[in-house]
Amino acid sequence: MTDAVITEYAGTRRNDKISRFYQYGSGGVRVLDGRKNIKRLYRFDPASDMMTERDPTSPDRILRRFVFDRMGMLEESFTHGSRPRTFRYEQGGQQIVVREGGEYGQVGKTITFEGNGIAETGWGRNGEIERVFVCEAGNDTITERAGGWFGNVERTIMLQGINASLFREPEAFLQFLMFTEWSANDREEVIQEQVAKIRGGSTSGSSRSPYAFTGERHASADTGMAGGRGPAPRMPAQRQDARSARTSRGNLADAGIDFISDSDTSGHDTPPGRVPPSRQSSKISFEERLHPDQAEGQRFSAGKSVEIPIQERFEKARSEREKLSLGKSVEIPLEERFESARKEREKLSKGKSADIPYSERKSGRDR
Repeated sequence: MTDAVITEYAGTRRNDKISRFYQYGSGGVRVLDGRKNIKRLYRFDPASDMMTERDPTSPDRILRRFVFDRMGMLEESFTHGSRPRTFRYEQGGQQIVVREGGEYGQVGKTITFEGNGIAETGWGRNGEIERVFVCEAGNDTITERAGGWFGNVERTIMLQGINASLFREPEAFLQFLMFTEWSANDREEVIQEQVAKIRGGSTSGSSRSPYAFTGERHASADTGMAGGRGPAPRMPAQRQDARSARTSRGNLADAGIDFISDSDTSGHDTPPGRVPPSRQSSKISFEERLHPDQAEGQRFSAGKSVEIPIQERFEKARSEREKLSLGKSVEIPLEERFESARKEREKLSKGKSADIPYSERKSGRDR
């Protein structure tokens, strides 16, 4: 008899992104990553109603122990700082209550078995659904959705050689929940793996930037680079050739120099009457810096609005101001306003309590 193989996809199956494999057999479960490297190892011990998680590198070392009884399951962790959890059956096995910190710890979650799957609710019985496990038609797929029955698909688990209905039993589902759960370290490993792929496999200890150019570098004929190893001494004739290369874009392209039309010209080549685009700060006087608008006799005009007197500016606004009307409600006499309200006022009834004689009321009070 061949062991069953469970394939886990990150998201929907259409993504074809396999995140894990589970080799499910009578002796236990082997958890493998997408490259089929073993990550976890679980062993079954039916004689003692126990399942143990072992170190894959040292199978004799027990990392966690899960003890089953007729009331549920107890998780015992041998890692320092990890709190134990208890899973207790309620409502005839239709619900599992998860307690953090032992048998008498606080209720953290509830797991409810429903018609079309299993729902996990956070923070006790009155919390919101965190995720659901939907048993799809065909009895070979379990879909995990976040937030409810119509939430986003987090995982798709395909079963081969085993039926999904097996895990609808409380004890089998707890086993399934334990060996398919993702710890914080597992998620961190996946993130680091994705980061390594983006960086092209470079290690974090490398001094070179992962985004640096790593291809072959070519030295320009005009830069004087000898094989790209270092700058060679430039002769006066070479400097003269470099100046003459700036006269045309074609020569610059041949020389391997980037051509920038405006900034490539020097200040000495600027035609008369044209202000150079930039000057050295040492040649700018303090007076010119303090009053840049007065440089070279240029001064901004005060504008035509200065010629308009202030009285004339605001006089038009005062003359065109409209007087507010009192409104039509002023024409209605005060007596007429409230007369209709007095006429339409209904007379209050005495109520049914007035029909009860006083002696009957008093006798009821004496009882």
